Amino acid sequence: MRARLPSTEGSIDRSGVAIHYETYGSGEHTIVFVPTWSLVHSRAYKAQIPYFSQHFRCITWDPRGNGKSDRPDDPGAYRLKDYVDDALAVMDATSTQRAVMFGWSLSGMVVAALAAYHGERVQAAITVGTNSPVVPTYEYKTYSAFDADLAQSDPQGWEKYNRTYLSSNYPDFADFFIREIFTEPHSTKQIEDCIGWAAETNAEVMIATMDADDPDDLVLDEAAYRRIDCPMLLIHGEQDTIAPVAVSEQIAELAGGELVIIPGSGHASHARVPARVNTTMRDFLARHLGTWAPKRRPSSGRTKKALYLSSPIGLGHARRDLAITRELRLHHPGLQVDWLAQDPVTRFLEAHGERVHAASAVLENESTHIESEAGEHDLNAFQAIRHMDEILIANFMTFQEVLEQEPYDLVIADEAWDVDHYWHEHPDLKKAQIAWLTDFVGWVPMPEGGCQEALLTADYNAEMIGHVEDHPQLRDRAIFVGNPGDIVALEFGPDLPAMREWIPDHFDFCGYALGHHPDQLEPRQELRHQFGWDDDEKICVVTVGGSGVGSSLIERVLAAYPIAKRQVPELRMILVTGPRLDPASFILPSGVTAHGFIPDLDRLLAACDLAVVQGGLTTTMELAAAGTPFLYFPLRNHFEQNVHVAHRLEQYGAGRKMIYDQSDPDHIAHCMLAELVSPRQPRPVESDGASRAAAMLAELL
Repeated sequence: MRARLPSTEGSIDRSGVAIHYETYGSGEHTIVFVPTWSLVHSRAYKAQIPYFSQHFRCITWDPRGNGKSDRPDDPGAYRLKDYVDDALAVMDATSTQRAVMFGWSLSGMVVAALAAYHGERVQAAITVGTNSPVVPTYEYKTYSAFDADLAQSDPQGWEKYNRTYLSSNYPDFADFFIREIFTEPHSTKQIEDCIGWAAETNAEVMIATMDADDPDDLVLDEAAYRRIDCPMLLIHGEQDTIAPVAVSEQIAELAGGELVIIPGSGHASHARVPARVNTTMRDFLARHLGTWAPKRRPSSGRTKKALYLSSPIGLGHARRDLAITRELRLHHPGLQVDWLAQDPVTRFLEAHGERVHAASAVLENESTHIESEAGEHDLNAFQAIRHMDEILIANFMTFQEVLEQEPYDLVIADEAWDVDHYWHEHPDLKKAQIAWLTDFVGWVPMPEGGCQEALLTADYNAEMIGHVEDHPQLRDRAIFVGNPGDIVALEFGPDLPAMREWIPDHFDFCGYALGHHPDQLEPRQELRHQFGWDDDEKICVVTVGGSGVGSSLIERVLAAYPIAKRQVPELRMILVTGPRLDPASFILPSGVTAHGFIPDLDRLLAACDLAVVQGGLTTTMELAAAGTPFLYFPLRNHFEQNVHVAHRLEQYGAGRKMIYDQSDPDHIAHCMLAELVSPRQPRPVESDGASRAAAMLAELL
């Protein structure tokens, strides 16, 4: 799912070639993201546009040769002048008189040509890994290398940068070239994206782009660069194997531009280290054009402040985070806690009188993305989070702005993956102490993902381990919400440590933290009377969490209810659809009542006789603590529910694990009756997890 959709889109005809463009957001200033080589299209800027369109009007288009634009195979359609004229035509079509121009690689030359020959249209120029004829490129990437006879039938490495090989083996050529773009380790998602975009064009187009001749009336030489009189920023990766760093160094000298070399980065810094590029670009524009940038507000120095980031994937995190916050206030009674969260978490927090930060309104919704990735009771959670990358960078930038504007004594991050990742990548961006909370550590491949998913999860785990070990002080506190026994007996991947060995060395354990432990609630019988339940009724609660991935399970359980009721006439069912499913969308059998969002769901779970739920950790642990029998249905391909949660429930002897694909209504009804007749007795769940976590956090304030 995209983080931001275009405000408008359209197409222009340029000498018979259709060019598809899009605009995003609004603002006094416009940024034009000029597309690069036709190997990829405008989605290459997905880490920039969602963020900058909050403050600027942003425009981009697919290059001739890819995306939604036409694909001419005539070399005469791919001259530098054509690219420049495309930019001017799109600006005219969108009523853009002047703009900031942003270019990457090939389009860095387009930006420079616009600034040199059409300076009245350019307010500022920004390039990443730009190419240019003013500095020789690498020998293996010259035109002569491209046209050389293949020395062998099985070329390796840069020998594949060859006309004959490209023509006959385009997919492998694209795969090789894209991997050279991303020389940084752990770039699997960026490589995967670009390979997918490269598949949208063909060898004929790519060869045509190489054979284009530039006209004499548009020459990008040293004199042209010296004519550039607008502010210019050149960003270049230190390990760029496509365009030498010397290119940006020379242009910065000729044009009087600012040069930023990013250590360890390759050719596409804007995609691989977007937090660094975005903040650098934002601050550059603020200095030169007076555009928006965060301004630090003075601290009163009297009130301690914490910014709490609560995961939006299900409401269970919010319930435990609220419990931890209440305990933390016992240590620091004057503590101000601001919550940076998303719907439906914000609704839950507001229902409990908590202070939701205004910036929450501009966060891109992660729950909606999760729903878009789900099938019928099926969610590959690992892949869903991988595919959420542009949402995560957009939300990280919002978070970073909050921290740059407001002084906080502590950030409490409950599985805020974006913050943990980007602060580890760029420790200098850290603006406050951070406490990291999680109830699992380690991505786990699911069998259906095969060898590829096993490689990817191991790579993600290796990156996380490297982050933590290379920057051991970045997390001021790392808290595992659970106990050492809750760690699964697996390795992080080949040649990586065992989870049970590595995690205790890098985390403190607070035990499990519940929203309310049943010990803190009214006695079970009193709760039942408050709900108006008769003593002889058997109450089954069905709930599927807050993400909206649960309608198919609800339908199946509703079909099982009449079967079970024939055996237990006193059985009544209460369906809680959560905040994202409409109760009215379900046909309810007699004896079933339905509700949407219930802020105090844990009270209902503690009072009922049976529950049917998904495999989320918080809900199942609340049931385990209450001693309530329950059936739980882990989502297919959801590694956390099938591995981490299932293991933890086994530790407590709680719940009956169900396989959705093997559970028709008759089987569900049979298992419901079995749990009602012979309920299992789980081990006690600790009642002090929230207070122990709060005590650890309190030490940081």
